[in-house]
Amino acid sequence: MNKQKIKEIILNEIKETEFILEEFKEITKPIAPDDSIGRISRMDAINNKSTAEFSERQAKNKLNDLRTQLNRLDTNDFGKCQDCGETIQLERIIFMPESLFCVNCKSK
Repeated sequence: MNKQKIKEIILNEIKETEFILEEFKEITKPIAPDDSIGRISRMDAINNKSTAEFSERQAKNKLNDLRTQLNRLDTNDFGKCQDCGETIQLERIIFMPESLFCVNCKSK
């Protein structure tokens, strides 16, 4: 697979991740204390907000890694694990273009 195809995959993932982050911004807005919802509903809303905030952080990390990969695409470092320096499997890069580590180093 050529680098242009990989670049397209990364750019598509960036676009999708940015869209998801916009959705999380709506979900993670503060819950106004004067909203007339019951105590249980408020607790449920706070719990859902916390879960969404965690997912938002993960999406931001993914976006940063995707941008790193995009910047590394035309360098000799692209496709090499940031930990051990070994080549990351092409299948892994295609499936998870944000992967900066090989399977062995990521599972440590």
